[in-house]
Amino acid sequence: MRHAKSDYPPGVADHDRPLAPRGIREAGLAGDWLRANAPAIDGVLCSTATRTRETLANTRIEAPVRYTERLYDCAAGTMIAEINTVGDDVKTLLVVGHEPTMSAVALGLAGDSSDDDELQRISTKFPTSAIAVLTVPGAWKTLELGGAVLVGFEVPR
Repeated sequence: MRHAKSDYPPGVADHDRPLAPRGIREAGLAGDWLRANAPAIDGVLCSTATRTRETLANTRIEAPVRYTERLYDCAAGTMIAEINTVGDDVKTLLVVGHEPTMSAVALGLAGDSSDDDELQRISTKFPTSAIAVLTVPGAWKTLELGGAVLVGFEVPR
């Protein structure tokens, strides 16, 4: 999931930017969509940026969270490396991060049997609050490029 719409207050560093009022509302809608359409989330990886932390809080997802600085302004390979550290006890993982990493990870992980229409939508734009849903057939520690199936892409509004 990409963080919700952020604000741009003067003099605030990028890492510390909060959500805009629209972002607070849309993060809540994203949480509602996840609860209604995804398996129960039992683990979260989240960037340490204020806007990602606020996004997660406003989804009202109740799951153990690991905040990691490495997910802020990272390359796709770094995000996949963080996912590879998730334990086998986590069956459904939510990752809250930033663009352009989120689209690169979703597209990079998507294997041949992924939904072509959804791949095209992600290639065109991965807006704030968007959620790419992928299934991972094996353990998190073995996840690599092409190793998942993109089954959905939702932009809660």
